Amino acid sequence: MTNTNKRLSAVLEGGFWFFVMLFPMLLGTIALTLVAGMAGIGLGLLLLPPAAVYLRWLADLRRTKVRAWRGIEIPRPYRAAPEFGPGFGGYFERIKFHGTDPAFWRDGAWVLVDPVVGAFLALLPLALVMEGLYGFVISALWSLFVDHGFNDWFGFIHVHKGNEGMRWAPSALGVLEIALGFAIAPKMLELHARWSRVLLAPTPAQVEARMKHLTQTRADAVDTQAAELRRIERDLHDGAQARLVAMGMHLNAASQLMERDPEAAQKLLSEARDSSAKALSELRDLVRGIHPPVLADRGLVDAVRATALDSPLDVEVHAEVPGRLDAPLESAAYFAVSEALTNVAKHAHAGHVWIDMRVHNGLLKITVSDDGIGGADLDKGSGLRGIERRLATFDGILALSSPQGGPTVVTMELPCVSSSPKTSSSSGTA
Repeated sequence: MTNTNKRLSAVLEGGFWFFVMLFPMLLGTIALTLVAGMAGIGLGLLLLPPAAVYLRWLADLRRTKVRAWRGIEIPRPYRAAPEFGPGFGGYFERIKFHGTDPAFWRDGAWVLVDPVVGAFLALLPLALVMEGLYGFVISALWSLFVDHGFNDWFGFIHVHKGNEGMRWAPSALGVLEIALGFAIAPKMLELHARWSRVLLAPTPAQVEARMKHLTQTRADAVDTQAAELRRIERDLHDGAQARLVAMGMHLNAASQLMERDPEAAQKLLSEARDSSAKALSELRDLVRGIHPPVLADRGLVDAVRATALDSPLDVEVHAEVPGRLDAPLESAAYFAVSEALTNVAKHAHAGHVWIDMRVHNGLLKITVSDDGIGGADLDKGSGLRGIERRLATFDGILALSSPQGGPTVVTMELPCVSSSPKTSSSSGTA
């Protein structure tokens, strides 16, 4: 695309998208007005969640266009939404969540202010070009205009019947205006994009909080990894290594007894064989605890189904997971589900468990539900905090709903990207 074509595209694109978004922005302004105007009687609060969803859609549309216009990325500043409960209680949770989210109010400020600021930044180049073209029209139809009583100014040029000597001055001025419009269009489009970023990107405070969160989760990940390495070392030292040492001693003793006491040597060889089998079993268990072979070979869905088969509970697994995910993320999700199943078996007094896994909008969402007695608490040492820390390493979240009497619903979300075109989808009872 030539430089002239790029500038023409910038002129048209800014104006076009301003008019395209004008009506949706007007609807956003009306939604905010209704929320604020009827907040006193409670209806405004009821409108807050749908208004927040609509404003997010508008803001995301602008973020997409800014990226297409100038290649400027505007990160989404929104907090991760928890799992809301059913009924009015759940809807009140939505009201509280959106009403306390600073990003909602910044979206609102953007909707109110952008029609003014955006109109100037996006429409000024187009207005200059249109004004310049109008100058050509005046010069071409000068006689027609002035013969019908036209008496007005075009810039500093007085267009009237007694000023025929200035007939082509509007064209000359129009050339300058068109050239100016073309010249400033890319820069104005970039200013428009950067203006959008001012209100639609995370604030410095949000970025700082995000950095603190990432620092904490990375520190937790390092601590967890160190603890895991100590566990592996302890299991090897107390388990397989001890058995292998005992096996070596048995074999040494058997070699010394082979000629003078074959029966005793045979007994020692039998004990060495048993130690070998037990050491192999312990090593397999250890490897399974680090990274189960079925997880590496067949992926998350089949690994979870295998774990469900080993559970003493009646576990039903439904999954819609397209392709393989990144190996570290699959591992985190697998061990999180395994820990959740262990918690159910230990504490919930449940008979049936439902596991649902699906990928939607770049998120792996896992729900583990049971028909137990409920009353689970993140702060009562049930292992849920460990799951939460494991997920936080991957920017994931955990939400818990567990009223007394049940049911308990554990919801986990992890940002993810499929790494294989293969599709793994299964449903059934394990």
